Amino acid sequence: MTIFRARPDGSSPWDGQIDWDGTSKRCALGKAGVIAGADKREGDNRSPTGVWPIRYVLYRPDVYPNGPTTALETKPIAADDGWCDAPGDPAYNRPVKLPYPASAERLWRDDPVYDLVVVLGHNDDPPVSGLGSAIFLHLARDGYPGTEGCVALAREDVEALLAAAKPGDAVEIAAD
Repeated sequence: MTIFRARPDGSSPWDGQIDWDGTSKRCALGKAGVIAGADKREGDNRSPTGVWPIRYVLYRPDVYPNGPTTALETKPIAADDGWCDAPGDPAYNRPVKLPYPASAERLWRDDPVYDLVVVLGHNDDPPVSGLGSAIFLHLARDGYPGTEGCVALAREDVEALLAAAKPGDAVEIAAD
């Protein structure tokens, strides 16, 4: 099993590094830094520490017509796909179809951030209301600004990570 280890680098709350197989790449973490996984709360802009299994990969089929190169399970994103982030909703921290009656994040975006989305097993077995939703590994914005709690890497680094990943692998978000 490979653990892809993301950690702050100390230059800001969100600047970080992710390491695997002797490789170290830049990443962005939560705008407010990292927090113990058990203390994560919806909307706190923190990345939860812990080891989070990789569940599957979502991808934009217009960007990756044949899907990404990976041994992981992949699923294409449709224009009406969303992810529920409403703590009181029964579909909290689950994929939904849009429009959805409760708050839900759109997965088919105008920017490239969700062209590749690695769904992590944070607060999903089962989801607990308010303990954080939509903790993904995805593409970083230009300049690597902080995320709302996800881990974000350059496109080529996400592609390299996916090429190396196998079923049963996990992403660790560490405090150091």
